[in-house]
Amino acid sequence: MRKDDVYDIDLSDPTHILVDRGGMDPADVRQITELMMSLGRLREAEEHLSEVSRRYMRLNETDMRALHYLIVCENKKVIATPGGISDHLDISSASTTKLLDRLERGGHIVREPHPTDRRALAISITPETHRAAMETVGRQQSKRFYAAARLSTAERDVVIRFLQDMTAEITLHDEAWAQQED
Repeated sequence: MRKDDVYDIDLSDPTHILVDRGGMDPADVRQITELMMSLGRLREAEEHLSEVSRRYMRLNETDMRALHYLIVCENKKVIATPGGISDHLDISSASTTKLLDRLERGGHIVREPHPTDRRALAISITPETHRAAMETVGRQQSKRFYAAARLSTAERDVVIRFLQDMTAEITLHDEAWAQQED
């Protein structure tokens, strides 16, 4: 079995229970299958890059997302606060405190008094971590831009519409099976 076979609709759903392909041209089904395989390969490449990046930086996924947020805040000249980090990561204030303790111990962030709010802290990424993230993970992630730049404006519009539509299709709403708690 090939790794991509899991994205082949005829192999995943041979009896058309999930996707009614009756009346579709077989060539269209093959092309859609190739598209799903390409999305699967992209997801695998992203997951591998994420895993290698976390290992290189010696951080977990939430830590990496927090550092990315801090880089963007710095670039936007916005003061990052624990509350902003908590909101961005959608984690509790207790989890945010643990995250910041861990990142500070690792030499990745600095906590300082907020310049205008005595009750708050200003969080910034250290220059060393910023440089390491930009020269490794950031440089590799930024290559996506070149793939998009090679498309024409019309092709990018099609891809944008497709990705937005696919996101809407798979976004969970009130599905009962997704509401079950552990």
